[in-house]
Amino acid sequence: MHSLKRNFLQYIAQTSDSPLAIQIERAEGVFMYDINNKAYIDCISGISVSNVGHSNPMVNEAVKKQLDQHLHLMVYGEIIQKPQVELAQKLSTLLPEEMDSVYFVNSGSEAVEGAMKLAKRYTGKSRFVALKHAYHGSSHGALSLMSDSYFTDAFAPLLPGIDFINQNNHEEALNAIDCDVAAVFMEPIMSEKGYMPCTDDFIQLVASRCKQVGALLVFDEIQSGMGRTGRFLAFQHTNVNPDIVLMAKAFGGGLPLGAFVASKNTMQVLMDNPVLGHITTFGGHPLSCAASLAAINYIYDNDLMGAIPEKEQLFRSILVHPLIKEISGKGLMLAISFDNKQFARQVIDQCVQDGLLIDWFLFAEDKIRLSPPLIIETTEIKEICRIILKNINQVSLIFAH
Repeated sequence: MHSLKRNFLQYIAQTSDSPLAIQIERAEGVFMYDINNKAYIDCISGISVSNVGHSNPMVNEAVKKQLDQHLHLMVYGEIIQKPQVELAQKLSTLLPEEMDSVYFVNSGSEAVEGAMKLAKRYTGKSRFVALKHAYHGSSHGALSLMSDSYFTDAFAPLLPGIDFINQNNHEEALNAIDCDVAAVFMEPIMSEKGYMPCTDDFIQLVASRCKQVGALLVFDEIQSGMGRTGRFLAFQHTNVNPDIVLMAKAFGGGLPLGAFVASKNTMQVLMDNPVLGHITTFGGHPLSCAASLAAINYIYDNDLMGAIPEKEQLFRSILVHPLIKEISGKGLMLAISFDNKQFARQVIDQCVQDGLLIDWFLFAEDKIRLSPPLIIETTEIKEICRIILKNINQVSLIFAH
């Protein structure tokens, strides 16, 4: 065994008993290259992170420029840091007018934690409602918003007072969202359920119910943000604005960065009673903020979102096969559904051997995840589809015997 791989397995805390364990030497655009220079098409973007592609020159240049100026200066919120201010100002031009206050953190889980605290402090209430089979992170508060006992029981007790409702179920939403609820957390497109969009009428009903009972509506755009659906954030396909929106993953342009965004009026409750109601040391790190601003500008300067519907349609038009049950999702967050998880997993494994990096979902193991960088071109989409269809046919022969 190669020494680096051996040391990876020995010294890096493992999250499963079967890591990919591919040693990547370099990455550029939609490709990653291992130590033998074998190319892999990245069709999952590090789980919806590398939206502007690997080694994006605009992002790299921004990081190098900031590196020469300064790194960490002081605990968050005390010293004016240009990258933070410019990024927050940019976000204010892309979000609804009332969403004018940004709290930067390090990750999606931290954005969820901050939003939970903000909702409690602002409303004076402590109950939450979340969707079944949603994924909001792995820290204790975020994990409490997960309905699946397989992932939560080992870490009990978690936060009390959380109710779960089925996606797009109007009756359950009306019954669960009452005057004791501080906030409803929902992904406009449920990520680990297999890229399942919430219907417009369900989103509208939840928003109306929240206003009626005085609960905050929190949209988790951690996977669906940064242009992945053809809009900067997925909720912008609807006529509903949340009270709080969460961003992370691709938001950092390849570096660790998250944020929860709300109105100034809502966010200011974290300033007193107690002072430092939420605090972070490295949140909004200047390198990450510089990378994020560069990534956002790259998306808009190159009109990446304008081409998303056409790229989605190309995937859908080519990926036609009797064994494909459906393709769910929107934009470049798509999921291919099969009859069972064993078939899907075998297709994934063989695609990886053929140089195509794809993956499955926590709550939809019978599906294959497609979330390539937004810069992907037509020829690369066709090659991805060719490899998938080839391996569907090969695996079907194996299962037939």
